[in-house]
Amino acid sequence: MTYIVDPEWVNDACQREDVRIVDCRFQLGEPEAGKAAYEKEHLPGAVHIDLERDLSAPAEPVGGRHPLPDMDEFADILSEAGIDHHTDVVAYDDQGGAMAARFWWMMMYAGHERTFVMDRPFSLWKEEGYPVESRQPELKRKEFILRIQPQMLASIEEVKLALHEESSRIIDGRDERRYRGETDPVDHTAGHIPGAGHYFWKDVLDEHLIWKGPKELKDHFQHLPEENRIYSYCGSGVTACVNVLALNEAGYENPRLYAGSWSDWISYGDLPVEKG
Repeated sequence: MTYIVDPEWVNDACQREDVRIVDCRFQLGEPEAGKAAYEKEHLPGAVHIDLERDLSAPAEPVGGRHPLPDMDEFADILSEAGIDHHTDVVAYDDQGGAMAARFWWMMMYAGHERTFVMDRPFSLWKEEGYPVESRQPELKRKEFILRIQPQMLASIEEVKLALHEESSRIIDGRDERRYRGETDPVDHTAGHIPGAGHYFWKDVLDEHLIWKGPKELKDHFQHLPEENRIYSYCGSGVTACVNVLALNEAGYENPRLYAGSWSDWISYGDLPVEKG
């Protein structure tokens, strides 16, 4: 099943009563910018769901910078947004799909497979002449029932074991300088999990920040055996979701998210770090 959809598909979906459009725009370092952008204009009928308010719990000493929220609370947010298991959900952002992919992953983890991500940024949607509006939709509460899919989430203990398993691969979605340990402007320790391969998350997009197609994505991941168990991480479990989604589009079965990611790994102080 493909989860990446083009603007024509989304434009048609905007007309359907059984569809909920979700605006996931968010700017790291400017936590109010995404909601402000939504209030100014958004896709027709869209609701706004926020990375730090809705898709993350407050950070603790361990667990990473964007730990997963309480899933019962997340289900209540979805219910208030008029989403249940009969609803098709389409997410978008203006950040190369990073925030939309985090939302997509959480929906899949919650058991809602009919969740899609628009293949391009909001700004390109608007530039191409598709409709936008500023009014907020009237919402009727529905009841979203969680059906947690535990196989989608990797614990730190599983990642530790994967270091020594030939049948497992760990991939790092951060930029090359952070991966190599040359610098890290975000986290206090630079480097990567030993043995992790480098798959920068933006490499699944073209120069216009449009998602590449399944064949290109399959070529991108060609050195990852499909029979291996793949663990995806980044700095805090957000852009790692882009690689999880891209792996799904490329035909890989059940890649796992290490949600705590690098910021969790280094928080314990005694786990191995590799550079170069």
